[in-house]
Amino acid sequence: MTRVTLSTPTKQATRTGASFAAALAQRLPLIAFEARRVSALLAAGLHGRGRAGPGETFWQYRPFSAGEPANRIDWRRSARHDDHYFVREREWEAAHTVYLWIDRSASMHFSSDQAQVSKADRALVIGLALADLLVRSGECVALMGLTKPSASRQVIDRFAEALIADTGVASQSIPFIPMHSRAEAVVISDFLEPTADLLPRLALLASSGAKGHLVSVLDPVETEFPFTGETELVGVESIRRLDIGDADAFRSTYLDLIERHHQALQIFCAEKGWDFGLHTTERSASSALLPLISRMAAR
Repeated sequence: MTRVTLSTPTKQATRTGASFAAALAQRLPLIAFEARRVSALLAAGLHGRGRAGPGETFWQYRPFSAGEPANRIDWRRSARHDDHYFVREREWEAAHTVYLWIDRSASMHFSSDQAQVSKADRALVIGLALADLLVRSGECVALMGLTKPSASRQVIDRFAEALIADTGVASQSIPFIPMHSRAEAVVISDFLEPTADLLPRLALLASSGAKGHLVSVLDPVETEFPFTGETELVGVESIRRLDIGDADAFRSTYLDLIERHHQALQIFCAEKGWDFGLHTTERSASSALLPLISRMAAR
């Protein structure tokens, strides 16, 4: 039998922002520790974001091309070769700003015995580790609606303090943050709400032309529906109940619904020039973070 739980102390905690904050404060030291461990493991993963441009940091030497100004030649490096001239390139140092939104609503506190952790804890590890990696690479990072952009090496601690202080998580939705076209948005959620409600909020976020990345974090039972026998589904964010009868007979219907839901998100991302990744919590956090880093580096 598959068992499911909420990672908050009581059902009432799923509806009270103060209870959420108290429960989060207890878990955050371990979450922050795991985020630092994952960040250190993948610290080399953002090297691909480097590129030539104005700045002070040496990036690479490259052969001199005909037609370039002669004052770009690095004569000391070129003196080592009789038949080649080289240009010394500096790394582009105009920092991006990356805005993170980490869903901590009640549905994210769902977990089953097939998962390593709840969706909320995994989303926090992914988000905090990503923030640390971005700061390491010289970017500025902000939590949407909670913090200003920062390049502080203490970004994990600062974000943790902001998350604990936020008592509005129970009813939060993706906020609208005005972003310039060179900014990026990373939204980490289970995205388990009707697309009629979800897509307009994402479209508003994309309206500035900023790049965007969606990371869907799901429990494995939400992608596999392994239930058997007579089953009743109980709402996490409401008191609604749904008696589906025989779970084996309902499985194909459910899997078709979740597949169409993800296809709608993928179509949205394709239209906006965004990207979409799916992660399930029986896997490691790095298995979600490494593809995300690769997608961001490719932009």
